[in-house]
Amino acid sequence: MTMRIRKSTGRQTVAAAVALATSIAIVSAQTKVTPPSNKYSVQDDIKLGQDAAREARQQLPLLRDESVHSYVQRLGERLVAAIPADQRHAGFNYTFDVVNVREINAFALPGGPMFVNRGMIEAARTEGEVAGVMAHEISHVALRHGTAQASKATPYQIGQIAGGILGAIIGGTAGQVISQGTSFGLGTAFMKYGREYERQADIEGAQIMARAGYDPRDMANMFQTIERQAGGGGPEWLSDHPNPGNRSAYITKEAEMIRVSSPARDSAEFDRVKSQLRSMPKAPTTQEATRNGRRTSTSPGEGNRGGMPSGRVAAPSSRYSEYEEGGMFRVSVPSNWRELTSNSSVTFAPEGAYGDYDGQNVFTHGVEIGITRSRARDLRSATDDLIAALSDSNPRLRRESDYRQRSIAGRNGLQTTLSNVSDVTRQEETIQLATALLPDGTMMYALGVAPDSDFDTYQPHFQRVVQSIRLSR
Repeated sequence: MTMRIRKSTGRQTVAAAVALATSIAIVSAQTKVTPPSNKYSVQDDIKLGQDAAREARQQLPLLRDESVHSYVQRLGERLVAAIPADQRHAGFNYTFDVVNVREINAFALPGGPMFVNRGMIEAARTEGEVAGVMAHEISHVALRHGTAQASKATPYQIGQIAGGILGAIIGGTAGQVISQGTSFGLGTAFMKYGREYERQADIEGAQIMARAGYDPRDMANMFQTIERQAGGGGPEWLSDHPNPGNRSAYITKEAEMIRVSSPARDSAEFDRVKSQLRSMPKAPTTQEATRNGRRTSTSPGEGNRGGMPSGRVAAPSSRYSEYEEGGMFRVSVPSNWRELTSNSSVTFAPEGAYGDYDGQNVFTHGVEIGITRSRARDLRSATDDLIAALSDSNPRLRRESDYRQRSIAGRNGLQTTLSNVSDVTRQEETIQLATALLPDGTMMYALGVAPDSDFDTYQPHFQRVVQSIRLSR
């Protein structure tokens, strides 16, 4: 089950404010940090962050340990209370989850949701080092860097956020049917900050730390630890947070301009949490924890529950459910189909029709919808390129019909039928492919897949799903 997130209460906020008033930091001088221009509203941040956080909580293996979660939550609330008044945004809800994976990583989403890897806490030598990374991530949220970065992207790119956010966060092996040339995830426009934004988050994070009673030099120390770290999949945090250059030097300089009276030391709770984590089974890598598709929150050491598709698949329900995919499009699918996202697409499939095969997520019945880029200038050529990419990983794939005109997402599109022999079931399967070019030049595709023996049952549902797709922007 998904771990419940405890929201800050008025009493907690008052307590944090009292702690700030009695401890802490007296700012004598500091660098002025000006938020970048942003064409998105605060409400956009809130909506996009909530959508992406919902995906993250459903797919990442959250650590179900109340003592660890409570500690990180309280530490986060203390830092949030130190955000500058002019960068507090109505409706932002800062929440803090711990992810049970070993990589050194943390990320925050627009509007406030933050996810801290267990590996980050384990690598920290002091509480201030944990606070430093969290203050840096909180600064990205308060300065609205996610949507400021996305302001540079096209409207259709920004719409891809929630459906593919995990591709930007966790990486991993190729997705289901399509493993090349897709761009459903939006890591580069949403999660991967440039050096200018990194420097801003470093400076603002140092100031937040000081106001919360921590020595900003602990942030610099943690960044040095991250840069030295090479085990457990490498320093994942650095891939999305590039060093602006002289990072330790300018953080230390900022710390010297801020006088922190009686900086906080390691709390007894920090020591207890570190001891608690050491007593648990070793955390898995992110790839190990997520390779079987959508996951619920997990306890430390819990094994993967995935496997090959069972083959016991119920017929599509006559009742339909509507899904909103990251603000990009809406689609209706049979109510007994499950939503599964990868870094390149979103798949809807019934229980028993999806699982893990040879290290990859696969499905035998259902529909995959995604976005792909092609150098081709027309829809027919772009669709040819997509089929060629499919053939690279499915050598027995064959096209069985000519293209015919059809509408997809309200745009002129093409449809064709493909045949294949499934590596999973060893059965012949039929694939219905529909494509359409979007205004930004990308191509949307919808793939309906079913074994030949079931295709007549599924084909009307594939048609209905495609007809239901509506672009949100």
